Amino acid sequence: MRRVTDRVSNPFGMRAPADPAVYGYGDANADFHVIGADADAHGGAETGVPFTDSPAGERIQSVLHAVGFAAEPYSDAPRLRNCYLSYLHLSPGDPADLERYFDAELRAINAHILLPVGDDALAYVLSEFTTEAGPSAAEAARRHASEVRGRGFLVVPVGDPDGWGAGDESALIGRLRALLKSDYRQTKGVATRVG
Repeated sequence: MRRVTDRVSNPFGMRAPADPAVYGYGDANADFHVIGADADAHGGAETGVPFTDSPAGERIQSVLHAVGFAAEPYSDAPRLRNCYLSYLHLSPGDPADLERYFDAELRAINAHILLPVGDDALAYVLSEFTTEAGPSAAEAARRHASEVRGRGFLVVPVGDPDGWGAGDESALIGRLRALLKSDYRQTKGVATRVG
């Protein structure tokens, strides 16, 4: 398969009006797309890389390393394979109309598995890319490391790492390892947005 791009930071050259912005980062050909809320929630304001500079970022990167997506347990510039990191909002406090940048990036990556981290990212992914919606559906802690069939995606909700309890990290590692051993690519349809 031909690579979309070898750039790992903002591989599609997006330029949002928000400043400073934390653009997507990682393998643009990835099958797994980790989606957070913003830099305030999950870190990266200083580095410009999602899921860095924070305890949440350290926990997420630890999981990515355990399943072979990240070359090291933690880095401000992680070397990722088959994994892409991005935020629903490029900058904290972005108005909702800037979600179009995330939507464009999500379609460009066209991953098979979406991993929304926390309630905000999960609520958005469920409402836009599955048939599930509503506040009770978007309880990331309750649905942590489960599977939800989406419209063209398999969604694996991830509870906010700041609230992980005993067993949450190992549950997510176990789910990802099981997916990697399966033929998860059969879950893929055409990534389209309905509505």
